[in-house]
Amino acid sequence: MSHRPLPADVHRFRALVARRLGLQFEDEKLDLLADVLQQRCETWGRGSCPEYLDRLASDGGWPQEFPAIATELTVGETYFFRNPDHFAAFTEIALPERQRARGDIHRLRILSAGCASGEEAYSLAILLRDRATQLAGWKLDILGIDVNRASLARAAQGHYSPWSLRETPPEVMTRHFRPHARGSVLDGAVRSMVVFEERNLVEDDPTFWQPETFDIVFCRNVVMYFTPDTIRLVIARIARSLAPGGFLFLGYAETLRGISPEFHLCHTHDTFYYQRRPASELRDPAAILPTSRLGFDEPTEADGSWAESIQRAADRIATLARRPARQPPRAPDGRTQSTAPEANLAALLARALELLREERHTDAMEVVRALPPASRTDADAQLLRAVLLTNSGDLAEAEKVCRQLLELDELNAGAHYLLALCREQAGDARAAVDHNQAAAYLDPGFAMPHVHLGLVARRAGDLETARRELEQAWVLLPREDSARILLFGGGFSRQALVELCRAELTACGGAP
Repeated sequence: MSHRPLPADVHRFRALVARRLGLQFEDEKLDLLADVLQQRCETWGRGSCPEYLDRLASDGGWPQEFPAIATELTVGETYFFRNPDHFAAFTEIALPERQRARGDIHRLRILSAGCASGEEAYSLAILLRDRATQLAGWKLDILGIDVNRASLARAAQGHYSPWSLRETPPEVMTRHFRPHARGSVLDGAVRSMVVFEERNLVEDDPTFWQPETFDIVFCRNVVMYFTPDTIRLVIARIARSLAPGGFLFLGYAETLRGISPEFHLCHTHDTFYYQRRPASELRDPAAILPTSRLGFDEPTEADGSWAESIQRAADRIATLARRPARQPPRAPDGRTQSTAPEANLAALLARALELLREERHTDAMEVVRALPPASRTDADAQLLRAVLLTNSGDLAEAEKVCRQLLELDELNAGAHYLLALCREQAGDARAAVDHNQAAAYLDPGFAMPHVHLGLVARRAGDLETARRELEQAWVLLPREDSARILLFGGGFSRQALVELCRAELTACGGAP
């Protein structure tokens, strides 16, 4: 039996797994990595752990070893018709649209990426088979790919336990499954609709990722385990292989915010998914706007001071502007001049944030009005403008700025939240809910959309939804970034917002 791997070997193994498989493991998973590394070394049995890692890292690679590692490190727990809202959107939106687009060739290609043991791919096949009348004369290609060889072998067998079928409707069980041993076997006609292949999403294979090949891609609960750089590479490949107007379904906890500008966000059937932009709208991926420069993505301690939060935001703005943050020029009366050079955009934003912290809203708006022309396409500058307009009560202009910002970056969570406030004040509660839900989906750590959703639901008499949203807000608020509370908290402090949630929960019959 080999010795327990040394920490240095485990860290090297983690780096190799990230580079070759794209999988990201935090420090709390080091024991798991050590177990797998030890097991693979023992299975190899031809040398020490460092020698095993040397071979794994060799230029020639070790093609058969990485799939074995993936089998040990990936757990493809899934089941038929998981997240039914996605399948409803697939059958009622994506499928009809792609049929219209492919009417000239009568062929649809669907990819289940990270298909695990096949439940997702077969769910799609069942839905297509049940629509045989509408699809008569069409050639349907369903491809499932995964790096886990053992999972693919189970998929090919089509034998599933009751646990994998726990959300399968009884009528589907009757039509497409038959009892076998302690589970059920999928009908051969459905199995024949799906082809499974062993493929690594991280590896670039130009022969596979052909441009505009697929019409619909399901890649759910896969990229959430990848490193950020790997996510961008994988999504770029998927985007390239999707036909313009094709659809991408990700997991509920996965978004393209800060990842890709090549998709529109879709929101139907109480769920979110993506549609690749038409060719006329496709933009250079390098043009993607940064998701945050105001400190939105780095939770702080609940007792962090405003000054510290604003200083961090100013530092981040200056760093990303790649220029030293200088004080903006001043007029003799002490006001910021309106002819600031573009080089001072970062400093002006930092100054506006500081004035907002001091509740000098009029002065902050003057600074924003003095921003250079480059600010018109700067997401943070426009978001700050919308915040100040909202705080001043000019909701019509705030809504206009938000919509312009969403034209630049439709995955901007802050713009969706502010637009929700504007829509509610305009009496459009449905749109307010939609934009709040978009903000919460795009940024799961953003507390304010949940606060607003809870208040809107309570006013509408929907106490169950109000309790759910307010409880979520109550959990998120202690970890919310101070700069974001400053921007979106409506003048309330963190503690005041927490107490508001507590009082509203009590009024709804709930308790935090």
